[in-house]
Amino acid sequence: MPKMKTHRGAAKRFKKTGSGKLKRHQAYKSHLTGKKSAKRIRKLRKATLVSSGDEKRIRPLLPY
Repeated sequence: MPKMKTHRGAAKRFKKTGSGKLKRHQAYKSHLTGKKSAKRIRKLRKATLVSSGDEKRIRPLLPY
């Protein structure tokens, strides 16, 4: 059986943690930041984990 291909769009957006969970960056930070508080933008810097429902969809895209 041939090797599975990694979905390149998903590979650029998600990384696997050491325990196998999926890490993602937060949305709402790229533009229109003048009206958002500094505290809010600072909190959006940190990566967060993908929710369990979304993880079921994304996991097959990242086989390795």
